[in-house]
Amino acid sequence: MKITLKDGSSIEIEKGISVLEIAKNISEGLARNAMCALVDGDVKDLRYVLEKDCCLEICTFDSLEGKKAYWHTTSHIMAQAIKRLFPDVKLAIGPAIDHGFYYDFDTEKPFSEEDLIKIEDEMKKIIKEDLTIERFTLPRKQAIEFMKQRDELYKIELIEDLPEEAELSFYRQGDFTDLCAGPHLMNTGNVKAIKLLSSSGAYWRGNENNKMLQRIYGISYPKAKDLEEYLNLIEEAKKRDHRKLGKELELFFFDETAPGMAYWLPKGFTMLNTLIEFWRKEHKTRGYQEFSGPQLNSSSLWKTSGHWDHYKEDMFVLTDVDGNEQALKPMNCPNSIKIYQSKLRSYKDLPLRFNDVDVIHRNEKSGQLNGLFRVRMFRQDDSHNYITEDQIGSEIKSIVEIASKMYSIFGLEYQLTLSTRPEDFMGEVETWNRAEADLRKVLDELCGENQYRINEGDGAFYGPKIDIKMKDCLGREWQMGTIQLDFQLPQRFNLSYIDKDGEKKTPIMVHRAILGSFERFLGIITEHFAGAFPTWLAPVQAKVLPIADNHLEYAKKVQEELEKYGIRTELDSRSEKIGYKIREAQLQKIPYMLVIGDKEKENNSVGVRSRKEGDIGQIEIKQFIQMIREEIETFTK
Repeated sequence: MKITLKDGSSIEIEKGISVLEIAKNISEGLARNAMCALVDGDVKDLRYVLEKDCCLEICTFDSLEGKKAYWHTTSHIMAQAIKRLFPDVKLAIGPAIDHGFYYDFDTEKPFSEEDLIKIEDEMKKIIKEDLTIERFTLPRKQAIEFMKQRDELYKIELIEDLPEEAELSFYRQGDFTDLCAGPHLMNTGNVKAIKLLSSSGAYWRGNENNKMLQRIYGISYPKAKDLEEYLNLIEEAKKRDHRKLGKELELFFFDETAPGMAYWLPKGFTMLNTLIEFWRKEHKTRGYQEFSGPQLNSSSLWKTSGHWDHYKEDMFVLTDVDGNEQALKPMNCPNSIKIYQSKLRSYKDLPLRFNDVDVIHRNEKSGQLNGLFRVRMFRQDDSHNYITEDQIGSEIKSIVEIASKMYSIFGLEYQLTLSTRPEDFMGEVETWNRAEADLRKVLDELCGENQYRINEGDGAFYGPKIDIKMKDCLGREWQMGTIQLDFQLPQRFNLSYIDKDGEKKTPIMVHRAILGSFERFLGIITEHFAGAFPTWLAPVQAKVLPIADNHLEYAKKVQEELEKYGIRTELDSRSEKIGYKIREAQLQKIPYMLVIGDKEKENNSVGVRSRKEGDIGQIEIKQFIQMIREEIETFTK
């Protein structure tokens, strides 16, 4: 049997050998560090037996698949510990997630901090026992009976909801057995450093009509130092929490009268508008045309677009006085299409790029709202570009160039991911295949062949997409922009242009956002910069601090002079000690503090204190204005 490895080399082995045995044959070190494997792209256990030629990749903890196998195993260890300590608790589900794992339990009372300590201690005992983890399958009827004997009602429901032909696999470790598709490590002793992080309520299957369960989150690592680094990262993230900084820096807040809808305070709104104006300038120079459309559209528009069938539950649906159904727009594409349809289009008009920053609304569940990261009202940095098929490559490259410019200004790294056809797709498979092939070709040219991620089944319902994923200074990954290729909506709306041969043709529509949404992006960079925004974006760029009341008149002149040159300035006119004023300005993370005393007043200068460099010294006003304007223009030109 021929096995092709990740590096392209191949080995010949006999049938019936497990992945773990192959890992041992390659090297003992690889076998020790192996967590799971990819067999022809499918995630499998190390215990999986190979029966035919295949491509094989052994996954260590350094890979996403390896991490998830490790964390999934840890979630079972936690469930086993809880069943030992609280035998009456019922098991729900316990998956690995992007950072760690969780498990949902049906229990009479919430888990306390003391409970989490006990559970963690019991988990350490299970790890020390080094229990062998075994996988087995059962026929459907026996599987249901098996769970009935254990009174695990949620597991029975899961089994009954699976297709008749589904394989029902279980994992057993000592006195604990769970319904699970895997993969898992070979022994509980393979897990090393663990930490339970928090507990919260969670509805069964995410449905608020179902029972509220108790969810425990945790994390684990092969090395204690890696766990310590992660916990330090969490603490640093707490200090940078944009919701906390939003209040402290007087940027925005949320109120129970409008869940998921931010109140932008003057300083925060200044930042929002500064970001939008920068975005507008960058797009205008690249041939984009901004428009604005209605907030409320008839259901007929959403039915034509397909959103009514695929997205209605996430829309705010209203009925007007005449009994007609309408919806607040959750996205801008149908309104962009109406703009396109407003006149006859020619091939000479394409690419035609319509961008907008209209407010949109999405009916997110209250339990999913999370500061600016998950809201119900926001402004998407949207554009819908209409192109011919032979313009796909150049248009997508142009969009990626804008993304590179935008992210580089903030010092952000990004990676491109191809998201392919979902189960709930619209249109013909052949059209999807062609669109995906077009995107693969572009990504191969931009990134190099196989140098980008593929996220199978995560495309939009109307077309495949390229997702732009960004890393912040804490190493956290964020889904930011998206470039979606759409052959469907132009057909559904009968869009056309007159081609050079005089015939009507259907354009291709590119849905694209670079920052994702202005609100979410500001939340992310608030944490990225810990509130210390670059000077060009800071709501207050300079704060004038007179030492005494007799310096106040000159301080006002300084403020007026700075504002004349467009520098956002505040004056602290309070009768407080200068040290106190400086400390407060530092807490507000003001880029420049301008101290005004006798010498500054006499010399027509300012005493400059920089947030980054500390005390710079006395500088003439004109020189300071030139210095700060050059700094701002360096980033925004």
